[in-house]
Amino acid sequence: MNCPFCGFKEDRVIDSRESKEGDTIRRRRECLQCVRRFTTYERIDEVPYMVVKKDGRREKFDRQKVLGGLLKACEKRPISMTKLAELVDEVEGRLADKGEREISTTEIGELLMKQLIPLDKIAYVRFASVYRDFQDVEAFLSELKDLMRQKRG
Repeated sequence: MNCPFCGFKEDRVIDSRESKEGDTIRRRRECLQCVRRFTTYERIDEVPYMVVKKDGRREKFDRQKVLGGLLKACEKRPISMTKLAELVDEVEGRLADKGEREISTTEIGELLMKQLIPLDKIAYVRFASVYRDFQDVEAFLSELKDLMRQKRG
């Protein structure tokens, strides 16, 4: 493991903890050269899950890509990284619960939007605007009106 700070190849493990689900091990490490600490996560390497894009293409599920989309939507919003990681965990959990190894981007987007509505309305609208690819102001306003109706109802 290379140190992310100085690139040195040797470190020592300070602490190891298993996740609640038992599918991930978190390790706190300390570089033997610069003595800075960093965290690594270990997961079992399985047959990859595939994401089916809107145009029918398939690509490997990328946790970081999903997290990146959420980070953009939640920029400057009071949402912790821990909560965002939990949202991505839920998407991964949905994949694991399915019998098949594929999930559509539509299913991922709908799941994330459903989770963002109660969490932060602004982040939800930002995410929806990219995910639903609003082409004009009317589509954006329509989504806002739906959100307002849900709030009242």
